[in-house]
Amino acid sequence: MPRTIWSGAISFGLVTVPINVVSATEDHSIRFHQYHLEDGGRIRTRKVCELEDREVGQGEIGKGYELTKTQVIPISDEELRQMPLPTAKSIEIDAFVPLESVDPIRIGEGYYLQPAGQVAAKPYKLLRQALERSSKVAVAKYAWSGRERLGLLRVRGEAIVLHAMHWPDEIRDPAELLPPPTEVTEEEIDGALALMETMSRDDLDGDEFQDTYTEAMAKIIEAKREDKALPEAPEPEQPSKVLDLMAALNESVQKAKAARGEDADVHETPKAKKKTPAKKAATKKQPAKKTAPEKASARRPRSA
Repeated sequence: MPRTIWSGAISFGLVTVPINVVSATEDHSIRFHQYHLEDGGRIRTRKVCELEDREVGQGEIGKGYELTKTQVIPISDEELRQMPLPTAKSIEIDAFVPLESVDPIRIGEGYYLQPAGQVAAKPYKLLRQALERSSKVAVAKYAWSGRERLGLLRVRGEAIVLHAMHWPDEIRDPAELLPPPTEVTEEEIDGALALMETMSRDDLDGDEFQDTYTEAMAKIIEAKREDKALPEAPEPEQPSKVLDLMAALNESVQKAKAARGEDADVHETPKAKKKTPAKKAATKKQPAKKTAPEKASARRPRSA
């Protein structure tokens, strides 16, 4: 059972839904500690007062805002709890919007909202079903960890999920990162779409979406524990230089189809299809050519 991170209530007009917030995700990464190479002793971080040059306990540590290098404004936990914010213990829903209207870059970590007791069961279910039928998400404000945040509420199965959101001014403008102006042909776009089609799927349940890094690290740890040879690392595939974009797209389509056990005929790509009308047009003109030498000369460019 995941522990409760935050408790409060969802405010939906005059409807109040008492809830507990629990994490919706788990981190299965392998963690490392720092050790002294000479004797294997654990290296730990200690909190030291730079004025007294001594280690201090957690009870001696408080928060503060550094106004100047010599002046610190202390802020207690009680003062933070008593901040005059309507969102201090409440998730205040401000609007309902289509999910497509929210830029995914603004959506962050997800948390499950658990109804707090029997009294919350009915309003919780009411809000969940209303969100589901409207096909919209709720945008709300809430105060958490020393700051007011923007959040997004959506339905996942029978639960309501709260996603932390970035404020608009927290999103960097990507303009300076964009490539220089360049032209892309319709033929190249069609080739990219063909590649996307061969790589399309309905879910993310395949083996290729497993955490192979953590699996490989577990194998290394097990090998060292049993004093065995470490598993050999596969040779990384060297990226090839893209000299011809269409050729790269055609080859990518071929590899993707082969990986899925499909016919890897590159002639099915949009590039080959676009050449077909030109060949037909040339065929229509042939009756006007009466001499054999003309037909022979017409074949030479195609065979070259």
